[in-house]
Amino acid sequence: MKITKRYISALVALLFSVPAFAQVPAPAPKQSKPILLKGATLHVGNGTVVENAVVGFADGKITYAGPQSGANLNGYEVVDVTGQHIYPGLIQPNSGLGLNEIESVRATIDWDEVGQFNPNVRSVVAYNTDSDIIPTIRTNGVLLSQVTPIGGTISGTSSVVQLDAWNWEDAIVKADGGIHLNWPNMLIETGNNDPEAAKRLARMKEQREEMLTELAALMRDAAVYKAGTHDNRNLKLAAMAGLFDGSKKLYIHADYGKEIVEAINFAKKYGVKDIVLVGGGDALVVADFLKDNNIPVIYSGVHALPSRPGEDVDMPYKMPYLLQQAGLLVALDYDLSIHGIRNLPFIAGTSAAYGLDKEQALSSVTLNTAKILGIDKQTGSVEAGKDANLVVSSGDLLDMRTNNVTLAYIQGRKISLDNKQKYLYHKFENKYKAQQKAAAIDAPATSAGE
Repeated sequence: MKITKRYISALVALLFSVPAFAQVPAPAPKQSKPILLKGATLHVGNGTVVENAVVGFADGKITYAGPQSGANLNGYEVVDVTGQHIYPGLIQPNSGLGLNEIESVRATIDWDEVGQFNPNVRSVVAYNTDSDIIPTIRTNGVLLSQVTPIGGTISGTSSVVQLDAWNWEDAIVKADGGIHLNWPNMLIETGNNDPEAAKRLARMKEQREEMLTELAALMRDAAVYKAGTHDNRNLKLAAMAGLFDGSKKLYIHADYGKEIVEAINFAKKYGVKDIVLVGGGDALVVADFLKDNNIPVIYSGVHALPSRPGEDVDMPYKMPYLLQQAGLLVALDYDLSIHGIRNLPFIAGTSAAYGLDKEQALSSVTLNTAKILGIDKQTGSVEAGKDANLVVSSGDLLDMRTNNVTLAYIQGRKISLDNKQKYLYHKFENKYKAQQKAAAIDAPATSAGE
């Protein structure tokens, strides 16, 4: 084969340009000078909206957020965002982001530990800051995530991370904030018209009782361990100690109403101080019980089908509104797939179309989530003293038709909004535009009379 200069040039371009664009963008450098965003509509995250607002931040912290008339512009680099909207960075709870890259490749999956009881497993140490999925999520305004293990009865501990870091240590916002308990199912599927179904059902019920007995023993041991002093450290019991003084939350994953009540009563029986319900398919059925026990809900499944044949077809869409009307603190999570987390703003938008007002819907993916995760003093709203986790969009962030994030800052650092999908889009857009242009040039000219 004859090697030409054109062939060599094409090969060099392939080797050096493609990998550069395909890689995850490097984390942004620390904020070096005060910045002030000017002229946008500010959505604080707590229900307040400020027109023609100014948001200033320095050293990664918000210094001012309010009307332009009260701002001091001296010493700030002014960024004009007139006509756009400023939002707090969105927060995704209950997420396997950074723990699962390619589901068909076992080596990229690190969110499920062997065994049933693993409270000592720290999910954050497996968090992959170089995941290709993270930049695609930031593009839609999601800037923080709760890294959550799955599997077993007690999956392990979760941590909250920000999505622009070199490693998991740099990413941590709140480490080991809660333990995740997957409550054993009461409803057991055995199959229809199966002669062995009764035996299998009895066996499954027996296994469930055994699991609950083991769980109760673990809770008792952990409570005793917390109360005493020990020469030898027990990692599992030590990891659970925070449940009994409120320094750690217990995230109970359950959907069926009776399971929710059973699980919460079980946890309170052993002195667990801070409980959060995750999933909550039947949360509305037991709303009074949840309110009486001050249990917040991380609701999963807004973009889902009704769970029962008799329910309204739009029941999942209006569930956040109904739960809020029942007096519950509600946050939303997008749990169908880690790739779908980019749709987090749009499930909030759906909730706004079915009962919540726009600012309440925004709170369900920002400040409410921060309160439930225990990071509301640091982030979740655009207020002075909090981290400068900010999103600027030229349109409504919660509307997939107009969502267009133009700027994003994490702790004051201006982050890259490039990602692999954008690169591929522009790559093939340019290819076909070039082909169309060449075809137009090569096409024979037609006379006016033809």
